Amino acid sequence: MTTEVSKQTESVLIHHLQVLTGGQLEEVLRDYTEDSVIFTANGLVKGLAGIRAFFDAFIKNTPPEVVKAFTMIRQEVEGEVAYILWKANPFIPLGTDTFVVRNGKIMDQTFVLFTSS
Repeated sequence: MTTEVSKQTESVLIHHLQVLTGGQLEEVLRDYTEDSVIFTANGLVKGLAGIRAFFDAFIKNTPPEVVKAFTMIRQEVEGEVAYILWKANPFIPLGTDTFVVRNGKIMDQTFVLFTSS
């Protein structure tokens, strides 16, 4: 992949993280299309309506303390793919996401939280 593709992927990732941690649902949705899919432990989230519901619940159910505790452990971008490893201690000991970005939009994403019981 070209460096330009990696730059675009990184730009989308940065935007996504900024607006998500800012609780800006409409801006989060601008990163996706009707064909986008999020893979979660609870199943697939498809299309803008599903993604809206997913992030609306995430934003409403995530206390501000969790957002403040967010710490990036690792971020890698290669071509159309971005990978992040993060934590929000003591609430979320480990989280990971992988994004596939095409034409400035997140087309596929994996989302996994490892929480303590």
